[in-house]
Amino acid sequence: MRGAIAVAATLAFALSGCQGGSNSSTEASSDPLDRYVSQELDWSECGAGALCAVALVPLDWDNPGVGADVELALSKFEATGRSQGSLFVNPGGPGASGYDFVLDSVDFAVSDALRESFDVIGWDPRGVNFSSAVSCAETDEDLDHFFFGELDAEADTPEWDAELLEESIRFGQECLANTGELLEFVDTLSTVRDLDLLRALVGDDELNYLGYSYGTLIGALYIDTFPGNVGRIVLDGPVDPGASQFDLVLNQHIGFEEALVAYLEDCDLSGSCPFEGTLTERLQSVSDLYDRFEQDPIRHSDGRLVDDGMLRTAMVTTLYSQSSWPFLGRMFAELQNGVTDTAMFLVDFYYDRDNGVYQDNSMEAFIAINCLDYPVESDPSVLEAQAQQLRDAAPYTARPSGTGDLVCENWPFAPKLNKGPVRGEGANPVVILGTTGDPATPYNWSVSLNEQLENSVLLTLVGEGHLAYDERVACINDPVDTYFLTGEVPQDGLRCEA
Repeated sequence: MRGAIAVAATLAFALSGCQGGSNSSTEASSDPLDRYVSQELDWSECGAGALCAVALVPLDWDNPGVGADVELALSKFEATGRSQGSLFVNPGGPGASGYDFVLDSVDFAVSDALRESFDVIGWDPRGVNFSSAVSCAETDEDLDHFFFGELDAEADTPEWDAELLEESIRFGQECLANTGELLEFVDTLSTVRDLDLLRALVGDDELNYLGYSYGTLIGALYIDTFPGNVGRIVLDGPVDPGASQFDLVLNQHIGFEEALVAYLEDCDLSGSCPFEGTLTERLQSVSDLYDRFEQDPIRHSDGRLVDDGMLRTAMVTTLYSQSSWPFLGRMFAELQNGVTDTAMFLVDFYYDRDNGVYQDNSMEAFIAINCLDYPVESDPSVLEAQAQQLRDAAPYTARPSGTGDLVCENWPFAPKLNKGPVRGEGANPVVILGTTGDPATPYNWSVSLNEQLENSVLLTLVGEGHLAYDERVACINDPVDTYFLTGEVPQDGLRCEA
């Protein structure tokens, strides 16, 4: 169903696994939290030298013991040397699997120095992957119908609007029918409270944490909610916790268009541009391509229709990292000749879909978590004004529908996260990493979070792409590693060239 989640899908986000069990106390207690706090994690081998376990957390932290327990899947690599404790890692999303991230990519997630000194732990937040998970469809074909299906009505007619609304409502109801009571409790603040319990269960008095992208929202809210439990925390590519959904969407439109400009300038220097002319003329060529696919979509070999929305998804996928720019050039060259292979490869990569099979529930969890975290706008006059703001801010790539986020507007449960600036009053020093050319979590969010937190320092990577620590720039990574290993806080305002 084209356009149904067009607004929600613009927010940032980034196998196999095994699970151990968990033991919880069976002793009677007047405090319903006791059985969660007193459980012992049963770590067992799950391949590649890792250990895995399952923790139980309350469905509703405000009413522990009511409803079915939520299971959280964890993976861990024990320190290769003398352990200082645990280091929790979250790769982003919402919806990305921290369990898989650590299990499959621990050497990418953290440096060798941190692996030597910390037990590195990843977990799937509630609603995600191997933990108690959101499910919005019984089959992959049903998910394809929502993400890629076509409406029967003619576009831009009242009938089309009505059918789009009907499908948006249907999707939410399918999520509820397949997920059950969990769907109401996959908000980020519940995940923050889960994380504090996990910290306690692994025996740490303070939380050591490395959060990427959306993982920084988990971290920022943790700092604000449990400031006395903050150990050493690094937030890379921050989401502004005080921003509205529209603020996030607007800034991302700006960020991705700026990243497109950087690509078009770079390809000019390398002589590999798929478009000719000046920078303005090349940007106009991209805009013309959007218009062409909006008016005359091309059907891919598997029957899916490639329209301007698909073009944006494919383009955005490549702009997260400069290393992916060659795919962008290839896609633009192909699309000008009516070839959709690279475009659909990128779309499937974004949705984590392989040969028609979704590899995890990341997109379903992404929608469910965002719908609980962000109130949505429904006033038609405001929506049209916001659409114009998007067009003004990103004139070459913004194609807002003006209908808003119909899925979240009609979600079975109301948003529950009270948005606002964070302070973390009394917390230990926190390190924030921002990249000047980050399109997914624009640099001004890093500056904003640094200004909000009472005790933080900001390290800046001057360059393109999403995130800083994974670029392996010594000027960034060395002080971050030293901070984790010794507690020495890096110099505030440090700027490093990529």
